[in-house]
Amino acid sequence: MAGSGGFFAAALAFPTALFSFALVVVVGYWLLMLLGGLGFDALHGGHGVGHHGGAGHVGPAGHAGHVGHGVGGHGVGGNGAHGTNGGNGSHPGPGHHGGVLGALGLGGVPVTVAVSLLVALAWFVSLAGTALTSGAPARGGVLAVALVASWAGTRVLVRPLRRLFPEDRPVTRGDFVGRVCVIRTGRVTADFGQAEVTAGDGSTATVQVRTPTPEPGLTAGRTALIFDYDAEGEHFLVAPFDPSPPGIIH
Repeated sequence: MAGSGGFFAAALAFPTALFSFALVVVVGYWLLMLLGGLGFDALHGGHGVGHHGGAGHVGPAGHAGHVGHGVGGHGVGGNGAHGTNGGNGSHPGPGHHGGVLGALGLGGVPVTVAVSLLVALAWFVSLAGTALTSGAPARGGVLAVALVASWAGTRVLVRPLRRLFPEDRPVTRGDFVGRVCVIRTGRVTADFGQAEVTAGDGSTATVQVRTPTPEPGLTAGRTALIFDYDAEGEHFLVAPFDPSPPGIIH
């Protein structure tokens, strides 16, 4: 009983008490995670949600290109590009890059993981220091040591963990060059045309397309090959493409 009483006394004494409540919250969070109460997406802090469902739209030419919203959370487009499932295409999910944590060298893992490690290590170090010291000056030193030790320990631990949480690279215009698209307008000319293209993650986007020479066959529903991107005009250049294997007779 004396041992358990000493443990609780140390846990509720300064500076351990500063981390005790946070540790209870962290433990409760992970217990809920194990029970499936929050779902897998909560673990990632929002990272990767909607990568496969949103359709984007690349805006019209006439303005300098901006990364916009769309393509299931990552956007590509010109001025005013938007999607139906938008995150901001210029930023990854908030779970991977907290500004303060990144500056401390703790980025690359979900914020929940980094914060949990910080709290747990700070609590254990402060608990040991509280049990071994007495008096306000000494306890103040324990607090400083606990904060530094938790940061250093977490920084070491997150390095191997980063491989478990690879960062998604935002979709860019260059990713569409070389892909097959489906024409969605009645025709494609040197001044007009739109097509639907599928990105590597399975999401789709509607993009502005043009043809440098007249191509009567580029009508709605036909397939075309994206072979270049015109940065000045903010459109892709396409040519007719037949996806059928050789020897197939239509």
